[in-house]
Amino acid sequence: QSGRRYNLFLKRRLRIDKRHQSKDSIFFRDGVRRIDFVLSYVDDLNKECEKKLERRKEFESNLEKAGLELEREDKKESEDGKIYFVKIHAPWEVLITYAEVLNIKVPIKENDIPSTVENPLDCMLKPLRLPEKVMHPEPDYFTAPFSKDKQELYLINDESTFFSPSMRNRIVNYILTRCPYGTEEGKKKFGIKRLLNNGTYSAAYPLHDCQYWKKANDPNCDNERYTLYMEWARFLRFYKEQPLDLIRKYYGEKIGIYFAWLGFYTEMLFLAAVVGLICFLYGLFTMDENMSSKEICDPAIGGEIIMCPLCDRECEYWRLNTTCQSSEYSHLFDNVATLFFAIFMGIWVTLFLEFWKRRQARLKYEWDLVDFEEEQQQLQLRPEYEAKCTQKKKYPVTQEMEPYLPITSQAVRFCISGTTVLFWVSLIIASMIAVIVYRLAVYAAFASLMENTQTLQPISGLLTPQLATSVTASCLNFVIIMILNFLYERIAIWITDMEIPRTHMEYENRLTMKMFLFQFVNYYSSCFYVAFFKGKFVGYPGAYTYMFNRWRNEECDPAGCLIELTTQLTIVMAGKQIWGNIQEAIVPWICNWWGRRKARNNPENLYSRWEQDHDLQTFGALGLFYEYLEMVIQFGFITLFVASFPLAPLLALMNNILEIRVDSWKLTTQYRRPVAAKAHSIGVWQEILNGMAILSVVTNAFIVAFTSDMIPRLVYYYAYSENEDSPMSGYINNSLSVFQISDFPDRNKPKVNTENLVICRYRDYRYPPDHERKYLHTMQFWHILAAKLAFIIIMEHVVFIVKFFVAWMIPDVPADVKAKIKREKYLTQKILHEYELEKLKERLCQGDKRATEKEFIATEGRMELSRAM
Repeated sequence: QSGRRYNLFLKRRLRIDKRHQSKDSIFFRDGVRRIDFVLSYVDDLNKECEKKLERRKEFESNLEKAGLELEREDKKESEDGKIYFVKIHAPWEVLITYAEVLNIKVPIKENDIPSTVENPLDCMLKPLRLPEKVMHPEPDYFTAPFSKDKQELYLINDESTFFSPSMRNRIVNYILTRCPYGTEEGKKKFGIKRLLNNGTYSAAYPLHDCQYWKKANDPNCDNERYTLYMEWARFLRFYKEQPLDLIRKYYGEKIGIYFAWLGFYTEMLFLAAVVGLICFLYGLFTMDENMSSKEICDPAIGGEIIMCPLCDRECEYWRLNTTCQSSEYSHLFDNVATLFFAIFMGIWVTLFLEFWKRRQARLKYEWDLVDFEEEQQQLQLRPEYEAKCTQKKKYPVTQEMEPYLPITSQAVRFCISGTTVLFWVSLIIASMIAVIVYRLAVYAAFASLMENTQTLQPISGLLTPQLATSVTASCLNFVIIMILNFLYERIAIWITDMEIPRTHMEYENRLTMKMFLFQFVNYYSSCFYVAFFKGKFVGYPGAYTYMFNRWRNEECDPAGCLIELTTQLTIVMAGKQIWGNIQEAIVPWICNWWGRRKARNNPENLYSRWEQDHDLQTFGALGLFYEYLEMVIQFGFITLFVASFPLAPLLALMNNILEIRVDSWKLTTQYRRPVAAKAHSIGVWQEILNGMAILSVVTNAFIVAFTSDMIPRLVYYYAYSENEDSPMSGYINNSLSVFQISDFPDRNKPKVNTENLVICRYRDYRYPPDHERKYLHTMQFWHILAAKLAFIIIMEHVVFIVKFFVAWMIPDVPADVKAKIKREKYLTQKILHEYELEKLKERLCQGDKRATEKEFIATEGRMELSRAM
């Protein structure tokens, strides 16, 4: 054993002596050429070993033909002695060729537009600021799309640093996704993604520039990862602003715009959280003044009112004051402030979306995305589309022969896709119905368990049968939601792949709509049931409504259904957020624990930068998609049902403060560096947010009208109150109808009536048994219904008018940004035209016959036209 350890020590010693350069370096062995991408693979001992070897040889040969430079690391050099690594470097000629193809904008002149006037509140916000070199890691330039023919026009000080590492890995990734590796089954095969899927390579990734917990020894390393970790990814920095420019520089615009949106959303939540907290405190401080709960709790009123049984046969009669505590707590959320907060949130959501458009426009200018259109991405076909579509036709945009999917094939695929989506949505609805059946079945059990035959008092004053059923059903519903989510994620990806979308953008949009539709139904269906269906179709004693002719529909608590909606919303929303943070932070940390342990305990010479990154988790092409989806679902909770739970924005704010740091921490420390990608907006999510904002006005109006008890109380206050000194006294008695026990059919009649009761009360507005219109709805019922409908119409119109007025008042692009865009376009055109003019003059002086006087005049004319514009 000691001999083996000695041999291992000698082997490591020899490897350390063999190479003086630190393997933590991000350069080739010469210390000059930067590693822009890394491929890794493991030797296979199965039948496909030779086929994979041929694919790798062909693929790497074609990469070298494309101009890329490769350097290979034998498995003997790796820590575990099993993995081969292929390091890729893109030389200058390759970079400038593809920079032109990808229309990458590069600096031509330092920006001379003066910065905006300083905010007078800057001195107060100083504790929240980060150092200038972190916030703005590079100067601001006027930029123009790169052109190989105009290299002297650009500010090229050093060819090795002119293109940032994120630009370089984006270019190399573009080549890798389109590089062929042979022909199989008569089809041309290409792209690193297919090679990863079939196991030819095990991983493909760009490198982080250093370890996150310390700076690199190499002075040529930028150490941006270390800076991001120290200034952004630690939770103790939760109160600091985000270094968005550095995030964009290191990870690319697509990830940068996500964190910009998440940060802005969190800032706006602060206002909603404060107002929601004030509304909650109003309910808390006015609990003792609530006449409804006072009457319910009063032994002389609520203690004397005998309520009809909660279930058939097994349940007994009970006294109203047994729901005393739940009625008191329901006032926390069901009060006048509820109406104010519902209207406020309708306006808040408009302000959030409009101000985000302005923030997005500013980022678009600052990050050189003004001329970047999504159509550029639409023109770039997905390698999978090119590989699977063998037929070709002329594409009208490019006027070139491109692969296409026949209409018949598209129709069949869409039919299969639509049927699958419909099946899974039906499955969610079926699971929701199963939970409702559970609620109905368990409700009777809880109702009979919680009653004491002698005193008609429940076991606990707070835990009523309604609340016990709601809590257990909400927990069960949450478990079902998580299981269905896990299954559907894989189904959604499978059916989107089957549709073979043409471009990456089309792929993401289709997947987004499927996943959002599913999660919308999955997460919100139970809340919609409690808000709009529970207690609305109960019937009355002697003529109850039954589901499947077996289970009696649930009744609301005498204090209203709003407290149950609050319970449902709290459990699902809080449970989702806790589970999401565990999934995002703890799972990757456990997966990487062993790799991080090796990274800290082994010499740099033995544990190279590419091996350290190889041991990290893969962020994946859909990593950002799941982050957006999580936040948009949360946005739905705080807008669609916020009238029932004013503390929802506060919960969301606390979660998002943590979410920003968890996302930044895992991206910086637990994941391989993602390939940089461009994006000038949050894409299709903007439309989804707009749709939810409009729907939220409708849902909150219905919650206030039909789920809350506010409208019945107001109708009683203004039309039916008989006590001028205390207008709300007598409301509870007025809201309960009378039922004659002798009218109970055998199916409903309780087995025991020890007190020989003659009548019982139930929640409704119906005529008493001695009236000629026995058990039919009273005129007060129709007054309340008319008031509810009138309230919905008025509230929706008021909020929508304010929303559209606010949206009209706030321009999408700030005036100063518009001016800067025009100024930059003018100066950039002027620089380009002057450059062309100088070149033309040189050609004329040199006697170039192709440089005519007319061409000279036309160039000068273009300059004059740009000045005029």
